[in-house]
Amino acid sequence: MRDLKLVIVQTDLIWENKAQNLNKIESTLASNTFTSDIIILPEMFSSGFSMQASKTANSMDGDVVAWMRKMAERHGATLVGSVNIEEAGKYYNRLLLVSAEGVLAQYDKRHLFSLAGENKVFTAGNEILICPVAGWRIHFQVCYDLRFPVWARNQNNYDLLINVANWPARRAYAWNQLLIARAIENQSYVVGVNRIGMDGHDIPHIGGSCVIDPMGEVLWQAGEEIVVKEVSLSADFLLETREKLPFLRDRDNFELK
Repeated sequence: MRDLKLVIVQTDLIWENKAQNLNKIESTLASNTFTSDIIILPEMFSSGFSMQASKTANSMDGDVVAWMRKMAERHGATLVGSVNIEEAGKYYNRLLLVSAEGVLAQYDKRHLFSLAGENKVFTAGNEILICPVAGWRIHFQVCYDLRFPVWARNQNNYDLLINVANWPARRAYAWNQLLIARAIENQSYVVGVNRIGMDGHDIPHIGGSCVIDPMGEVLWQAGEEIVVKEVSLSADFLLETREKLPFLRDRDNFELK
């Protein structure tokens, strides 16, 4: 296990405009020089958090997934972000993980945000996604999942939790506290990647993307600007923390049903 290099892309999203969002992100990446294992984009990066599912939907063999493959290959890194996917007549807020070699994994958001009616439009997933990248076991989640600690519980099976989000400014305090809590209780690095700007309902988002270590210390946090931030996570610090403070050994075991 070696140190893991991440690139966090915090950006504004143009409401329900796939072409402009993809072009903007592509240009943002092209204007920065970095070497990375993983590039992380916000939730619903091609459309914003729109409930107009039929208007913003993509297919697994469509242009957004093709674009993700191209970006992953171009930058020699695994690309992560969520998009609206239509499949068999249903819509999913689907996190996609695309490697530089074109290997794809997926996670359908489990906890749909009922306050915005997401549960009436999208279909919830029921499978946790933990994938190996560069020797790290990574647990992937989407936005509202953050509020549900059982779904994030570390059964000694992951080293890093990544949450991609469209988390509104009015609940920034909860965003910050929940990310820290997930890191402490799971003795895991936690990375939250949020958007900035106003959405189509005039709801502001102030970013606050951040990196938190297994002790709950905030190593870096963005402000309200567009940012492409390269971060390195220490494998030694993670392993030493778990060895010196073996709290996970005392965890409660359970099965999700």
